Amino acid sequence: MIEDLKSKIIHRGGFVNAHAHLDRANTATFFSKEEQYRFLKEKWKLVDKVKTTSTKFDYVNRINKVLYDQINLGVTSVCSFIDIDATVGTKAIDAAFELSNEDRVRNRIDFVIATQTLKGVISPEEQRLLAQNIEKAHIIGSLPGADKGYEALHLDVVMGWAKTYKKRLHVHVDQLNTPEEKETELLARKTIEWGLEGQVTAVHSISLACHPKHYRNEVYKLSKDAGLSFITCPSAWIDHPRREDLAPIHNSITPVDELINNDLIVAIGSDNIHDVYKPYCNGDMMFELRMLLEACKIYDEEELVKIATTNGKKVLGLI
Repeated sequence: MIEDLKSKIIHRGGFVNAHAHLDRANTATFFSKEEQYRFLKEKWKLVDKVKTTSTKFDYVNRINKVLYDQINLGVTSVCSFIDIDATVGTKAIDAAFELSNEDRVRNRIDFVIATQTLKGVISPEEQRLLAQNIEKAHIIGSLPGADKGYEALHLDVVMGWAKTYKKRLHVHVDQLNTPEEKETELLARKTIEWGLEGQVTAVHSISLACHPKHYRNEVYKLSKDAGLSFITCPSAWIDHPRREDLAPIHNSITPVDELINNDLIVAIGSDNIHDVYKPYCNGDMMFELRMLLEACKIYDEEELVKIATTNGKKVLGLI
């Protein structure tokens, strides 16, 4: 059955990896085992080691290699968040931009670039740097958690850019698998407030599953009103440490089965590849899809094919 599913995906145009971080791919060896075990938010700072020691040429080689690895794994479209901040400057985005315009790349894979900052967007310096480089990207990327306590202001900044530059917006939300997070709800409300219905995608939304069913249903309705789409990265947070919170029984993955039942578009991504976040993830989208279908009991092959192909192209603005 797996081979039949894979064949249908190939027939539909191949895998779409809707969310990755190719600029730090294959850098796991930069970090000790102890560093690889650290908590997510600590790793946001640890990756500065890659940024400070890498040249633009290093970024070109790194991204180029993983693009060809993706092609060999049957991926025909990939979206990568690329770091832009005061530490890395424009080395990574310049490398990605150049590669995305090379015919040898364009003729083999759709390479979609999204901006990324782990430093937040509140400070004038980070705002200036990001704004100056938005035109090099196809999509504006966002991480409200980088501006802890100012998530709404963060979204106002990036949504203002999305309006000004007429670009789609992809936002990391609800990553930590805790009922304390309600970022998907905030994102949907802000999307409507800014009139960006149908232009915004929530990446992860894992913590949705921590909330009671009545709340989840309210968020699904709100998301539908906002035209919000979703990207799940099944293996990204499956290693979440055990907690003592009292919450609905759930696993550490986007509640994709419920999103589908509410007619919401869901695509799939690998997230990090061979880096400090996921040292052993190789970007194999068949592995990610298999993990998704088992975790969420999605056995409808047509739904799985759409998640792996056309839904990805939709959230990337390719169709």
